[in-house]
Amino acid sequence: MIPESFDYQRASSVSEAISLLQQYGDSAKILAGGHSLVPTMKLRLATPETLIDIGGITELKYINDKGDYLAIGAGTTHWAIESSDLVSQKAPALSQAAGQIGDVQVRNRGTIGGVLAHSDPQADYPGVVLALDATIVVQGSGGERTIPVSDYFTGLWETALGEGEILTEVRIPTDSANANSCYLKFPQPASRYPYVGCAVAMSTSGGNCSDVRVGFSGVGECGFRDSGVEDAIRGQALNESSIGAASGKAAEGRSVLSDVFVSEEYRRAMAQVYAKRALTQLS
Repeated sequence: MIPESFDYQRASSVSEAISLLQQYGDSAKILAGGHSLVPTMKLRLATPETLIDIGGITELKYINDKGDYLAIGAGTTHWAIESSDLVSQKAPALSQAAGQIGDVQVRNRGTIGGVLAHSDPQADYPGVVLALDATIVVQGSGGERTIPVSDYFTGLWETALGEGEILTEVRIPTDSANANSCYLKFPQPASRYPYVGCAVAMSTSGGNCSDVRVGFSGVGECGFRDSGVEDAIRGQALNESSIGAASGKAAEGRSVLSDVFVSEEYRRAMAQVYAKRALTQLS
């Protein structure tokens, strides 16, 4: 299908992009890699009058070690994250997720900021950044602010981004749990979108789980932390019995997606399977 006609503006800096957003208001959309926005435009689910392209803004492309956290620019591509030794050491779940997105062409064009700003229910990163307890940095005409990732995803295609704001950075804590993290998924064979994606960050002591964070992608209308699994395994000895009991809590009490490919019942069952695999891998 062909999208409706639109005006195209290319920003050379974050400040220029914010200025353009102020100028065009609600009729404008930010374009980064375009892998979520363009398909919705083709289906005419999104009909922006103006696209503001931020794909060429170099100040948004970086991965820096800030000591207590990794700072990742919103314009950083999946390939840059996948191939970063820093990310693979400090937050392997993020590196693993990036390496499982789409194909090489997609990974060389798509960006972490674009994925998180769009809050696609079938994207990989939401569950991962929740498990890694990330902080989202945004900028607008009123300046910069930070959003705890626990407050960021608010619903289907919805986030806590305010009007005229641009996501500029993702901060990943460099704690022991994040250094011992993983991401596993049950992918759609053609698109590689996750039917179920499970990220776990865990710290251990003496064979016990001292702390854990579990995030899911592709299961609900937006990514979510699974407190049921976390509460069931935290403080427990890591063995087949405890992991089995904890993973059985996956998506419990949650509204789960259902579509022509995967039913709610099957998706819920696979959430338990992948939670078990991820917990076992880190134990």
